[in-house]
Amino acid sequence: MARDQLQVLNALDVAKTQWYHFTAIIIAGMGFFTDAYDLFCISLVTKLLGRIYYHVPGSPKPGTLPPNVAAAVNGVAFCGTLAGQLFFGWLGDKLGRKKVYGMTLMVMVICSIASGLSFGHEPKAVMATLCFFRFWLGFGIGGDYPLSATIMSEYANKKTRGAFIAAVFAMQGFGIMAGGIFAIIISSAFEAKFPAPAYADDALGSTVSQADFVWRIILMVGAIPAAMTYYSRSKMPETARYTALVAKDAKQAASDMSRVLQVEIEAEQQKVEDISKDKSKAFSLFSKEFMKRHGLHLLGTTSTWFLLDIAFYSQNLFQKDIFSAIGWIPPAQTMNAIQEVFKIARAQTLIALCSTVPGYWFTVAFIDVIGRFAIQLMGFFFMTVFMFALAIPYNHWTHKENRIGFVVMYSLTFFFANFGPNATTFVVPAEIFPARFRSTCHGISAASGKLGAMVGAFGFLYLAQSPDKAKTDAGYPPGIGVRNSLIVLGVVNFLGILFTFLVPESKGKSLEEMSGENEENENSNSDSRTVPIV
Repeated sequence: MARDQLQVLNALDVAKTQWYHFTAIIIAGMGFFTDAYDLFCISLVTKLLGRIYYHVPGSPKPGTLPPNVAAAVNGVAFCGTLAGQLFFGWLGDKLGRKKVYGMTLMVMVICSIASGLSFGHEPKAVMATLCFFRFWLGFGIGGDYPLSATIMSEYANKKTRGAFIAAVFAMQGFGIMAGGIFAIIISSAFEAKFPAPAYADDALGSTVSQADFVWRIILMVGAIPAAMTYYSRSKMPETARYTALVAKDAKQAASDMSRVLQVEIEAEQQKVEDISKDKSKAFSLFSKEFMKRHGLHLLGTTSTWFLLDIAFYSQNLFQKDIFSAIGWIPPAQTMNAIQEVFKIARAQTLIALCSTVPGYWFTVAFIDVIGRFAIQLMGFFFMTVFMFALAIPYNHWTHKENRIGFVVMYSLTFFFANFGPNATTFVVPAEIFPARFRSTCHGISAASGKLGAMVGAFGFLYLAQSPDKAKTDAGYPPGIGVRNSLIVLGVVNFLGILFTFLVPESKGKSLEEMSGENEENENSNSDSRTVPIV
C-alpha cells in the first residue's frame, strides 16, 4: 500500500518549470563545465610536454612522453576522480548535499592553479608535481558527479527531471569545446609572438622557451569557472528530500521550499517521524534487503557506466593519435611545438562542436519523451555499429581521399555516445535509489565508470601501438594496432547493450515511487519492492 507523499515533496514533483530550476542547472552545470575542461585539456598538451621535457638530440621525431609518464599524466586524474566520487558521494549522504558541495569546488580551484605550477624545471620534478595536483584535482571533480546529479534530481519536478539532470551533464560538452577554443587562442597568440621553424628544419629551435607557458596557462584557466560559482553554491538551500527524509526536519524542508517555490507548504513533522519509524525502511546499504530491492539496479548502473567509459574516454583522450594515424593532423616533424597544440586543439574543437555538444542536447530534448532506457539502448547500438564500421574496413579509411568519411563516422560514434549512454548513465543513478543512499549509489556507479575510463586511458595507449616494433612510438611495446583496438571497443559497446536491460525506466515517476520510499511497509506491497525492469 502506498503512503501519501509528503506535501513538500509533492510540491516539488508537480511544480511548473521556474527560474530556480534554471538557476540550479547553471550552478551545478558550471561545475561540470569545469570538470570537462580540466579532465580533457590534458590531451591538448601531452605532445607539447613531450617536446619540451623529453627531447632526444639527433632524433628524427620530436620528443614524446615515455609510456609510464604518459599513462600517469593521462590517467592520474581519473584515479583521483574515482576516489572523490566514492568519498564525496558517501559524505553527501552523511552531512547533506549542500555542506559538501562547496568543498569540491575549492579543491578544484586550488588544484587547477597548482597543476600549472611545478617544483623546479627538471622533467621528473615537473611531471611529479603535475601528477600530484591532477590527482587531487580529480578528487574534487569526482565529488561533483554524485552531488550535482543528486541535487538536481531532488530539486526537479517529475515531468522534466530527466532533461534538467541531463542539462547539467551536457555542460561537459561546452567544457570540452571551451578547452579546445582556449588552446587555439593561446597557441595562435604565442605562435604570432614567438614564431619558430618546423622540427625537421631546426629540432631545438622548433620548441621556443615560451612554449612552457602555453601548457601551464591552459591548465590553470580551469580554476576560473569553478571560482565564479562558489558563492552561488554556498547560497543554495539544502534539498527538501535530504532535509525531510534523511535529516528528519520537516519544518526546515517546508521553510526552504516555501521560499524557493514561493508557495505556502505545511510542515508535516508527524508524517516524517512515522516514515522514520517504519522498520521496512531501516535497512542499510548492501544489506540483504537493499540487495533484494536495488541490487540488480546497482549492477545495471555500474556495469553500463563502466563499459561506456572504456569506449568514451579512450576515444576522447586519444583522438589526437587516431587523427595523426589517418593523416588529419600532419606528421609531428613538419610542425613546431606550438603549431602542434593548435592542430590538436582544432581537431578536438571540431569534434566537440559537430558531434559531442549536439549529442548532449538531443538527450536533453528527448529524455523525458522517449525515456532513459530507449536512449541508452539506441546509443550503445549505434556506437557498436559505427565502431565496427570504422574498424573492419580500417585500411580503406587511411587513404587520403577517404579521411573525411572516417572523421564523419568517428564523429557519429561521439554523437550517439552523448545522445545515449554517456548522458543516461549519469541521470538514472540519481533517480532510482532511496534518498539516504542516493548520493552514495551515484558515487559508486560513477566510480565504476572512472574505472572504465582508466582501462580505456591506460589500455588504449598500449593497445593502439602498431604490431610492427619498428612503427611503435618511442618506448612502447608492440600493440594490436588501431584497427584491432577499435574492434575491441565495438565489442565493449555491444556488452553495454546487454547490461542496459538491468536498468529500470524512471520517466515520469517520482523519486519516492522509483526507490520504494512511498511503500507503507515491507509486506503490504511486496510487488513494489523493486521497480519493474524494462
